[in-house]
Amino acid sequence: MTDDILPSAPDRILIRDLLVRCVVGVDDHEREEKQDVLVQITMDTDLRQAGHTDALEDTIDYRALKKQILRVVENSRFRLIEALAQSIAEECLKHERVERVRVTVEKPGALRFARTVGVEIVRRRGASGRDA
Repeated sequence: MTDDILPSAPDRILIRDLLVRCVVGVDDHEREEKQDVLVQITMDTDLRQAGHTDALEDTIDYRALKKQILRVVENSRFRLIEALAQSIAEECLKHERVERVRVTVEKPGALRFARTVGVEIVRRRGASGRDA
């Protein structure tokens, strides 16, 4: 069986439990100091060429992407974690190899009696901001 006739299930690059510190929240006390936020990122991409060539230029340099995301997030001042998730998704989609991205942002301790609260969004290249 060749790659051309395999099912079209996407290959994925995962970044799990990325801990970032940023100002996020609507209450005054949340806007005073940076807080810990936990991020999960799943990027759909085609990894076949990288699998054959073993070359970094044929895949997504996730170390460079992580640094780019940290730079944007740590300097942000969002009120909503929804906006923070959107910003992270947009950074991922700047990479031409990313076809679709799923971003989960969790804010531990945001709700009393809950370990965490979070949002999950899915964005696609070329879509109008919504997953088709």
